[in-house]
Amino acid sequence: MRILVIGGAGYIGSHAAREFLDQGHEVTVYDNFSSGLKENIFPEEKLIEGDIMDYPFLLESMKQGFDAIILLAAFKAVGESMIQPEKYAVNNISGTINILNAAVNSGVKYIIFSSSAAVYGEPQYLPIDEKHPLNPENFYGFTKVEIERLLGWYDRLKNLRFASLRYFNACGYDVKGRVTGREKNPANLIPVIMEAACGMRQEVCIFGNDYDTPDGTCIRDYIHVNDLAGGHAAALDYISRNDKSITVNLGSETGLSVLQIVDYARKVTGVNIPSRIDGRRAGDPARLTASARYALDTLGWKAQYSDPETLIRTSWNVYRKHI
Repeated sequence: MRILVIGGAGYIGSHAAREFLDQGHEVTVYDNFSSGLKENIFPEEKLIEGDIMDYPFLLESMKQGFDAIILLAAFKAVGESMIQPEKYAVNNISGTINILNAAVNSGVKYIIFSSSAAVYGEPQYLPIDEKHPLNPENFYGFTKVEIERLLGWYDRLKNLRFASLRYFNACGYDVKGRVTGREKNPANLIPVIMEAACGMRQEVCIFGNDYDTPDGTCIRDYIHVNDLAGGHAAALDYISRNDKSITVNLGSETGLSVLQIVDYARKVTGVNIPSRIDGRRAGDPARLTASARYALDTLGWKAQYSDPETLIRTSWNVYRKHI
């Protein structure tokens, strides 16, 4: 297939693009490099440097003839979304509307959307499956819910088949070492730990140690980015073969606490990574873990690289070069 990866120079986008290249697809990256990196562009790829808010250029680009779009162009900082909702509304929602309209006006048949576990909000039960109520507690999660609703209507009215992939906590780096661009201004736990390990920040701040968990820190479901990339490929194969849209969780089904991750990082890196306990962050549930049974049953997908040693080792292989 001819695949357009929008946001393909970013962290997850570059790994997804690499997976599609490995499977023999023709890949073009569309990116404005606001957070993506030129070093994440592979020689086999074509590159279109553009912005999703520039509808005429986006439409012209799509008319080159693509079978599928991988949509990864979104702002994703939860805290920032609560302070600047207008920024997230314009880019995430309005930008996606531009992409959907350009897609249907240029004959694209399939779209793979990077959604998020943030659509669920405070868990009513664990592990969270796809039937869990949608009740986002932050504006970032709200944008993902609204985009899923838009996709449902475009599927119904325009026959644009989609897969909405609800990620849990994406982390790690390519197990073969082919993606080496570090995220800009990371807010997620493992890259923050890596920055502390190589001296780019003073310490790791742990938000709360009085939760109802074994060690008092939050438990999350960490999913390796290579597993996510494989989920994109499996989802595109499914919707193209079955002419049917799908919404599915991508998670490891294993919960790890913040302190467990910090301890694993100290062992793998050999660095006594400094940390301190701070107060809880508003809206942080104590536990958040996925049920990925539906992904296994429908896509034949299961996490392979999401053990903590691989998550930390592949991250450290990238970050230690910057010491």
